[in-house]
Amino acid sequence: MLTILLLLIPLFTAIVLIAAGNKLARTIALGGALLELGVAVAAMLMLQQGNASQLLSVNYPWIVSLGISFSFSIDGISMLMVVLSALLLPIIVFSSFNKTYNNAHILYALMMLMMTAMIGVFTTTDGFMFYIMWELSLIPIYFIILVWGGDNRQKITFKFFIYTLFGSLFMLLALIYVYLQMPEASRTFDIQALYQAGRLLSVTEQGLVFAAFFLAFAVKMPIIPFHSWQPATYYTAPTPGVMMLSGIMAKMATYGLIRWVLPMVPAGIAEYGHYGVTLSVISIIYASCISIVQKDFKYLIAYASIAHIGLISAGILSGNVQSIQGSLIEMLSHGINTVGLFIAYDIIYKRTGTSEMSKLGGIRAIDSSFAFMFFIVILSVVALPFTTGFVGEFLLILGLFTSYPIAGSVAGLSIILGVVYMFRSFQKMMLGETSSHILSLPKLDQQEKISLTIIVVLIIGLGVYPKPILDITENAVTTLLEGIK
Repeated sequence: MLTILLLLIPLFTAIVLIAAGNKLARTIALGGALLELGVAVAAMLMLQQGNASQLLSVNYPWIVSLGISFSFSIDGISMLMVVLSALLLPIIVFSSFNKTYNNAHILYALMMLMMTAMIGVFTTTDGFMFYIMWELSLIPIYFIILVWGGDNRQKITFKFFIYTLFGSLFMLLALIYVYLQMPEASRTFDIQALYQAGRLLSVTEQGLVFAAFFLAFAVKMPIIPFHSWQPATYYTAPTPGVMMLSGIMAKMATYGLIRWVLPMVPAGIAEYGHYGVTLSVISIIYASCISIVQKDFKYLIAYASIAHIGLISAGILSGNVQSIQGSLIEMLSHGINTVGLFIAYDIIYKRTGTSEMSKLGGIRAIDSSFAFMFFIVILSVVALPFTTGFVGEFLLILGLFTSYPIAGSVAGLSIILGVVYMFRSFQKMMLGETSSHILSLPKLDQQEKISLTIIVVLIIGLGVYPKPILDITENAVTTLLEGIK
């Protein structure tokens, strides 16, 4: 029942927003987002108590002849992604309150529809429904960028749509191939049946299925060389849209690797997974180096995101408890950190009209509280101990080094490179002489202070006391890996 509520609340909120119009759009959107968060917290508490199997699982036959069901369930792995989504949505909505958007009720409605599809991706246990929800999530963000995006948005949005749609077709082909390996009378898209059918494939066949899935997910994450859509899309998208895209939507692909690929084709990953690890590590180093030479802060965030997602991907393909658990925690951390960075970007851009770092400087002298909170976000991005960024990256690199020592050593450089590009951005924008662009820079308003304070509290709170998120994921990850053996 709670899983259905998590799907229906944002969907119902979107309908109400469209009907109500602009007048109450912000209040309705925030109310729906907070209600979603409340249900997600209730689901998490029930899961921790260990008696929530019936409340968190639903299974209704849909297309019986094809073995397709309206099937959704929450375990420790999906729970963390649901919490991430439900936690970030109200922050994203609230952080947009001091900006005026044309037809804001439509913008918020699209965000809610996007949320419904992403929750569907994170909770479905039917392969066909996974593909449907995956594709549905693309439609709202397409229109968000197309209508409210910046310059050249038509061309950029078209490229984004084509890239992601093309990639997802390979995932569909892989699902259909595994489905067709079952006896005709018992074919189903149920996740456990797909696991079993996938494991019965030859190593070569499993390798091809892995390649098809990885291609689809590599485009969505993205992993180099499938990344060319991302920087321009992030730069063009309106701030609420890019927060949804980077903070939550990018995690659909890394979640898919854990939930669908690892248990379905373990022999294929054991034989060919090192290719995916290699691409992921190349992404880490390449994107980090590009971040170092970036002049625009928004582009820097985009490339830094590629680097961190590359680390998550490499950790998942390492296939051990530490790396997978670290990947899940890093997904949560990356979502929080990225939203924090984009809130800081939006504050700066709204006041100065630029995100070119050479034109900024001395913001700390104007507003020291903003500089302090921005610095806390940066410390989490570079994985300083006692921040949420440290927990996931430590487990990730430990697990990656266990399975792939050379790749783990190279990936560890991401921390050093991250310090370089993040501290460089802080120095250019916050320290030094006061730039002419910010001489009359107003201090943070109440809404901006609250938004950044929530991010800082999450960063420090989860960094100092990560036990709740570790407990949520540990049993689920262990059970997943034991099922592969």
